[in-house]
Amino acid sequence: MYGKAFAPEYQGALTALSVNSSLTDVLAAGSEQLRAAERAGQHGEAARSGLAVAEAHRRLGQVGDAERAWKASYRSAREAGDSAAMAWALWSGGTLARQRGAFPLARRLLRLAAELGELGGDVVVRGYSLAGLAETGRIQGDYEAVGRLHEQLLAEARRRGEARHTVWALEGIAQMHRNTGAYDSAYDLFEEAAQIAERADDRRGHAWALRGLADVVSVRDGDTTRALALLSEAEATCREMRLSSALAYNHKMRGNVLYRAGRYTEARDWYERALTGFRAMSEPRGEALARLGLAKSLAQLGRDRTETATELADLAIVLERIGLRHARAMVARAQREFGIDADSEVVR
Repeated sequence: MYGKAFAPEYQGALTALSVNSSLTDVLAAGSEQLRAAERAGQHGEAARSGLAVAEAHRRLGQVGDAERAWKASYRSAREAGDSAAMAWALWSGGTLARQRGAFPLARRLLRLAAELGELGGDVVVRGYSLAGLAETGRIQGDYEAVGRLHEQLLAEARRRGEARHTVWALEGIAQMHRNTGAYDSAYDLFEEAAQIAERADDRRGHAWALRGLADVVSVRDGDTTRALALLSEAEATCREMRLSSALAYNHKMRGNVLYRAGRYTEARDWYERALTGFRAMSEPRGEALARLGLAKSLAQLGRDRTETATELADLAIVLERIGLRHARAMVARAQREFGIDADSEVVR
């Protein structure tokens, strides 16, 4: 039903690159091709190679370089009069904006990308841009608004046999199920995503699916050993492909698993590692989540209650400002867990 996963963001002379290509290899090849295209005055090819450069920088956590690269790609595409290439550049910029926690900007760029993709007749960039909008809403916790869009995009991806996009949609829907307590359906969806990704040789998608499975196995089954094994398998892929963001989220999830198991010292250490990774790539959502886990771990290890209260209050402000509803609710639960919100019953 599904063919081998491919990376449509690697275009022009870079189409030979695999979805599993090391990001350092992508950056090197893209930069070389970009310089050649610029010397030859080939605006269209410069836009396409610049897109790969932008995405490599973004996934490596090099935010400033990614910002400059996607904008340069857009300018080259505009010079070439290529609407589809302009759409891809905007998609990259919107994805970067979401990664940085700039959600209004992300939605604006992704909507423009979807419109240009439709204008340029590129169904793939249109689908990726709509998927970006859906993911932005999901991350913010607006499940009712984007749930149907996830399902629609999943149906389209299945119909076209696009393994990578199917895996993305399954993982997004699974995450919403997990966050609303539907653990069995979340597990089934993550498992299907992992199976499709493995058959299609989509190692990035497989690593994210394993992370989701580890989360459910930990929270639903209390199986710490299996959860940690799944995360170790995913981490090997993250390191080999230099997936900086995915690796930091993997470390944050390892902290979650250990915290649930009452292994607070180990959890603290992993949250600290995750926090360092998120700060290095200027990813505020991941940073806030790692800070939350670290604050809870330190509280369990005897940190002064006033310090914990101050940290959680600051996190609540940060998450409110970013616009992360689900994460803001997690802070409220932590406040109740440690008796900081005296008017609410303790939730464990």
